Order: sequence, then C-alpha cells, then structure tokens
Amino acid sequence: KIAIKGIERELICPACKELFTHPLILPCQHNICHKCVKEILFAFEDSFADGGSESSNQSSPRIRITASSMDRIDRINRSGIKRNSLTPRSTLFPCPSCQRDIDLGERGINGLFRNFTLETIVERYRQAARAAIAIMCDFCKPPPQESTKSCMDCSASYCNECFKIHHPWGTVKAQHEYVGPTTNFRPKILMCPEHEMERVNMYCEICRRPVCHLCKLGGGHANHRVTTMSTAYKTLKEKLSKDIEYLISKESQVKAHITQLDLLLKETECNSERAKQEASQSFEKLYCVLEEKKSAALRAIETSKNIRLEKLQTQVEEYQGLLENNGLVGYAQEVLKETDPSCFVQTAKQLHVRIQKATESLKSFRPAAETTFEDFVVDTAKQEDILGDLSFHSSGLEIPEINEEQSRMYNKALISWECSGKTDSADIYVLEYHKLNKEEESVTWQKTEVCGKSKVLSDLDDDSSYAFRVRAYKGSICSPWSREVIMHTPPAPVFSFLFDDKCGYNNEHLQLNPRRTSVESRAGFPLLLGSERLQVGCFTTLDYIIGDTGIAKGKHFWAFNVEAYSYLVKVGVVPSSKIQKLFHNTPDVISPRYEQDSGHDSGSEDTFFDSSQPCTLVTLGMKKFFIPATPAAPKDPASRILPLPSCLGVCLDCDRGRVGFYDAGRMKCLYECEVDCSGLMYPAFALMGGAAVHLEEAVTAEDREYHNDI
Repeated sequence: KIAIKGIERELICPACKELFTHPLILPCQHNICHKCVKEILFAFEDSFADGGSESSNQSSPRIRITASSMDRIDRINRSGIKRNSLTPRSTLFPCPSCQRDIDLGERGINGLFRNFTLETIVERYRQAARAAIAIMCDFCKPPPQESTKSCMDCSASYCNECFKIHHPWGTVKAQHEYVGPTTNFRPKILMCPEHEMERVNMYCEICRRPVCHLCKLGGGHANHRVTTMSTAYKTLKEKLSKDIEYLISKESQVKAHITQLDLLLKETECNSERAKQEASQSFEKLYCVLEEKKSAALRAIETSKNIRLEKLQTQVEEYQGLLENNGLVGYAQEVLKETDPSCFVQTAKQLHVRIQKATESLKSFRPAAETTFEDFVVDTAKQEDILGDLSFHSSGLEIPEINEEQSRMYNKALISWECSGKTDSADIYVLEYHKLNKEEESVTWQKTEVCGKSKVLSDLDDDSSYAFRVRAYKGSICSPWSREVIMHTPPAPVFSFLFDDKCGYNNEHLQLNPRRTSVESRAGFPLLLGSERLQVGCFTTLDYIIGDTGIAKGKHFWAFNVEAYSYLVKVGVVPSSKIQKLFHNTPDVISPRYEQDSGHDSGSEDTFFDSSQPCTLVTLGMKKFFIPATPAAPKDPASRILPLPSCLGVCLDCDRGRVGFYDAGRMKCLYECEVDCSGLMYPAFALMGGAAVHLEEAVTAEDREYHNDI
C-alpha cells in the first residue's frame, strides 16, 4: 500500500483539470487524457477549417481553450501544414503543460503509449476517495453481490461464488491473474503502437520510450541507441529509488524550506499591498493633474463663450435698431418730423453719422465673433502614446535589440533579437510591428507575445516596409522598447524551386548537393583539358543549369547566394522554347572576338551578341555585380560595376514582361529590363571556373526553434 493522500496535483490532467482518464504519454514526456488529445486536435481541425474563428474555439465543453492556446493553434495553422498532400505529414499538437508544439508523427494519437502506471495510481486514488462505495459483481443475478476480486485476464469483477464458477480448478482460467476489486484493467503485455502485433522489448535511450524489434530494424529508431527492457527497468528503478530516498532523507530541509516559503508568502502579500498603495498614489497624482488641466480648459472655453455671446448679442441689438419704427431708424424717423431748421440741424448732424455707419456695416456684414472653437481643441496624441507605454520600468531588465543579421525577410519574416547580458532574465517578450505608410497619420502597432527570442510572421504584405520593435517582460515589469528596425518584404510572392538534375545537367562540370539547393562548378581536370585547346582558338564555355519548375503567369520572386570566391556566374530567366538552344548551342563567351581589349568589340557586334542570347542573364563574379551595357546604362564602365550583395534576388513579372535583379538584403532593385514571357519561364544559372550558388531556403517554424535554441 502507498500513501495516496497529498498527490492530487500529479494526477490532474493539464487540459481538463480533472483526474486522468486513459492517460497518454506525449513525446515531451508529459501526460494528457486520451479524450483531451482528441478534443484539442478536433478544435485545431475546426480552427484550421474556419480560419481560426472564435465560434470554433468552443468545440468541446470539457476543455476551455485559452487565448494563448488559440495563438499557438493559429501559429500551427500558419506553419504550412497542407491537407490532401501526397507527401507524408506530421501532426503538431500544442502541449498544455510545456506550452510547446509537439510533433506526434505520421500516426498521430495512434503512435502514443498509454501510461498504465499512472492509470493504476489514479485508480488507487479513486478507490481511496470512494472507499465506502463497493464494486459489485459483474455476473451475479439481480441483486448483484459485492465483488471480492477482479480478474485481470477477463477484465471483470467477481464475488467468491461467481469466481469459482467461471474459474474452475483444472482449467486454463484457473491460472488467470486476479487482484482485489478494481475497475482499472490493463493488458498484461505492452504492445507497440506502431507495430500492433509486436510487444515492446527494448528501450530507446534517444527518444526515451519503449520500442519493439521492428522499430529498431527498419523503423524510426533504426540508428538510435537502445537497451533491453530489463536493463532499462533496473536502471531507471534504481535511479528513481535513489532520488526518492534522497528526498525522504532531506525531509527536515524540505520542511524548513516550506516554513521559509510561508514567510515569503506573507511578505509577498504585504509588499503587494504596499505596491498597490504606491501605484494608486501615482495614478491619483495623474488624476489630479488631469482634473486641473480639465478644469482650466473648461474655464477657458466658458470665458471665451461668454465674450463671444456678448459681442454677438450687442450686434443683434444694433441690427434690430435698423428696423422700421424701431431703434435708430425709428428715432431718425421722429427727427425728420422736426420743422424748425436750426433744431433739426443741431440733432441731425450726429444722427447722420450714425446712420452712415449703420449703412456701411449693412453693406459689409461680418459677425462680431467666431462660432467655432478650433483653437480650444486639446491634442493628446503624444500623451496617449506616453500613457500607453506606462508600466513598471526596471533598470535591472535588459533592453533587447533586434539582430538584423539573423533576421530574414523571405516567404515569411523571421525576427530575432538578443540581450547584451549573458543571462536571460525575461519571462516573455512582446514584439510589435506596423507597416510604413506615409498616407496614414496615426500608427497602429500589431502586437504578439513570444516565449523565446525569435518569431516567424506570415501575415505581411509583399513589396512593403515594416518597422519592428521588441521589449522584455518579467512579471509586470517591462524594459523600454528596443530601437526600431525597418525591414522590407520581397516585391512579389516567393517562388520555390530546386535545381533540375535532369534537363541539360552536366555532372562532369557541375555538382549538386543531395537536396538540390546548391550547385558548384568543378574547376578541375575537365576544365584543364578544355583549356588545352586554347592555342587553336577553341575555348571553354559556361555550364548552365535551370530550375525544375516553370512560371506561366503572375509576379514571382526568388533569392540565392553566390559564394565570394566565384569567378563567373550568370543568373536570370530562360523561356522553355529556348532551353534546348541554351544547352546545345552555348555561345563562345570568352572568344577573343568578344573580349573588351581585343579590338573587336564594336557596337554592331555587341548588339548582335546581346540579341543572339537565348536567355536574359546578368553577370556576377569576383565579388562584383555587372550592369549590362544597354542604351539606358551609364556609359562609364566603372559606374556599371557594383559590389556583389550577400544575397541576390530575381523578380519576374510575366504580366508586364519585365525581370528585375535585386539586392535581397535591402530589397533594392539593381537592374531591370524587358523579357519575352510568351512561354513557360524557368530560373537559369550559368557557372564557369570555381563558383557556387545556394538557393535561399524558405523561412519555417523550425527556424524559430533553431534560433531559440541558439
């Protein structure tokens, strides 16, 4: 018997917050109910189908999916999982314990082991909790009797009489294993979830899970280090026993730590109340300042209103006096009735001046006061930004800085940052970004919380500039914002392809890596044999290689790296109609006829040479980028030579019939020209001498995990 009391925390499922039911062991070694795994995956499928709508979040009343879990599900949705794919796909599962995205493999739930040991402990706990509730016999006629034992082979409970009837002496059933009354029946032999007919008899030390001999022979554990099950059982049991004995021997120390923690709990309560009071006082001061400013502003508006109303009211009264039989006009009419000339002149002189002023004001009417209060508009935009950043700043929390060298902009954006200190004291980071738009007056930052030091973003617009900043949080304390970094997205959607190892590929001169993402020209023995014939005027030529996928329409962008030691590389596009000419009719590009210093580079020859090319290419080499000699290009040859960027890009717009060559690091166009896109267009590369080209790899979720590990 074991002590059951006090271990409830270890028996609660992290998803449903209830006792485990048929727990499964995830690859991260955490446990979760079988039903919970299915419900979370169903919620994920609904979210994938509905685009992450809120209505799909409540697919199960048993599990409440939090906002952070939905963020991780959205991240999985954006990670590029494609349904109905011919290639095998793995299932990503957001573990509720470690908050990581766990790869369940191709078999998904079916590839997980059931934790029978934990299931047995949970059943013991349940029995201890309901000791007064008896387990009844499964075979008694009504009313059933209380069971006295359970058969592990039959997976049933029996009273004494029924057990004797169903397990008679001298039969095979008499050899069955029986235990005390229980409802937890588990198989006597643990079978392999991948090879259902094979029992597990080995333990993989790399994956830390039991495996069968088929897993070791040809499965996913073929190259892993394994040991026998008995050895693993003995080793792990000894380690666990020693660790438990050590903990038991340190019981007094544990109690001392508990006492210390109790004191820290009380101290934390007191300090939190003090911090609340100080924070309340700080905000009360702000309230007082705002109230004073508010009262002053309202008083100023009220004073201005009264002055304007007084002026307008006076003007109203003046104009009312101009009405017939009223005010000034009425008084003038009465004066006109005077018949004595001397008395009339005495009064009429001053009255005439007033009448003239009234006449002039009537001709040029203008209100005595403005009705708008535009001068009294309070601009609080800056103050709102400051208040938005109001938080508990700490000088001890380091300011993270975005690493522009490790950050990438390609099919997605990989933003990486680092802190100057050796230790990472932050609990979480907040990354904010917004699109740079000159037309928008106000800036709206998009926010995302990140546990590591990098983030992959997939919702950015093409051909746009974005500003990024990051800050660190430790509890409720945050660091100031990092310096803003501006990065540019590609001018068009990224086009993915590999080097074609079939069409025209010359494996004697060129060498591909196994993934077909890098090509290198071999400046070795074959090149020396070719250069032997230089004395008779036959020179070596370029070795071409194209992409394995063509483009029919639309606008596309791809990027690549050229090794700094490369002597000569040409990059561009080629139409499908001219591929055969490219490989079988390669021009003699280094013949003396076309050398600049040979005396044979006349304008007519250059024009003929350019028009005869089967594809549109630019020249790279010796750490330089050469802008082609065109009528629009600078006449000075030196001004057409640029430093070779670390990463180059090509943007093909089939609809407009133009191709551009970019510095992919800054997304700046170096050269653009027209191109005939009447057929399928393929990326084209040509190498000569020692040279190498590496295609830029797409940004994936694994890049984020790799940078976080670093």
